[in-house]
Amino acid sequence: MTTVGIVVAAGRGERFGGEKHAALVGGVPLWRRAREVLMTGGVERVIVVGDVPGGVPGGDRRRDSVAAGLTALPTDAEWVLVHDAARPLATPHLVVRILQRLHVGDVDAVVPVVAVRDTIKRAEGPIVRETVPREGLVAVQTPQGFRLSALREAQAASDEDASDDAVLIERAGGRVATVPGEPANLKVTYPADLDLAAALLGVIDG
Repeated sequence: MTTVGIVVAAGRGERFGGEKHAALVGGVPLWRRAREVLMTGGVERVIVVGDVPGGVPGGDRRRDSVAAGLTALPTDAEWVLVHDAARPLATPHLVVRILQRLHVGDVDAVVPVVAVRDTIKRAEGPIVRETVPREGLVAVQTPQGFRLSALREAQAASDEDASDDAVLIERAGGRVATVPGEPANLKVTYPADLDLAAALLGVIDG
């Protein structure tokens, strides 16, 4: 079974204030960390989408960048992991867990999740309108694994934007399974997140 990967490193980084995929954690660019964790975890080839050495040009939206990565994949690939460069602390153990569940072959996608621990409220501006029951709520991370044919079909089925690729599978009626994610697998969104990532990296590397 041929498993390949896509690292999305083409975002504009508006909240970060620049191209965050090139920011360093532990002296290594975020995009490179994301690529290396996929390969260490067992992915055979990784395409990076973004302005990096050897990268594929991205699109206007995240799903467009993923589509650009899909066109660069080998034709014999069966499975694909899509990872965000903004999540530099995912571990090879998480990649292995996703691949093992994906290769069972009974679902179209596998996403890592962590339980929502905080009380969640829906607000309109500064006013709270309701408290949302958190039972059953999970926060979704990357990398996310897909049966490649299912992801291609889901991309072709609609041009509507999506916050992640699993949403496209859901809209197309596919099955999405979960595996335990990693609490330290944070998403770098603001510059201050780099300091937190560096601190967590020291714990992970032990």
